[in-house]
Amino acid sequence: MQQSLQVLQGRWGTPIAVAVLYCVIVMGVSMIPYVGTVLSIVVGAPLVLGFYEFFLKLSRGEEVSTSILWTGFSFFDKSVLTYLLMFVYVLLWSLLLIVPGIIASISYGMAFFILAEDKNLTPAEVLRRSKQMMYGYKWKYFCLGLRFIGWILLCIVTFGIGFLFLMPYMQTAYAKFYDDIKSASIPQESNEL
Repeated sequence: MQQSLQVLQGRWGTPIAVAVLYCVIVMGVSMIPYVGTVLSIVVGAPLVLGFYEFFLKLSRGEEVSTSILWTGFSFFDKSVLTYLLMFVYVLLWSLLLIVPGIIASISYGMAFFILAEDKNLTPAEVLRRSKQMMYGYKWKYFCLGLRFIGWILLCIVTFGIGFLFLMPYMQTAYAKFYDDIKSASIPQESNEL
């Protein structure tokens, strides 16, 4: 979390703009009557990929611009298929009980960072690598998310204005988490999903 604040120091403008743009587009598309749900997947999945790529580059100190948000549309099929496959797996695990669904969603938490870094992977490979990478790190990832609960409550008290700063902060922290566990993750040979 401290590393994230250091990365964002003096650079809040563009990350806030990307977070606002992402939220406005995703929420706007989802509110369209009758087709909002389908459009939120079709438009949302490539935006998620661009969103993750933006914050991965930002966390590494690279030059970033709002145009990175649109890069996911160049890999439309992979982003949508990864999104849908992840949704189906988490849904199937959630049908058993809520806890396995939560564990599955945490297992696939690095999927879009992996896809942002290597767009040659298939959606199944992306999810497999995310699951392998998160082996032994699920609890740390969960605890990282818990550390933001106080900030989320504070943002609610500010009528949502605080989310302008919290979204970039959280996403940069998750990108830093990805880089931290990437080198320590297990080899990618397992075919297990």
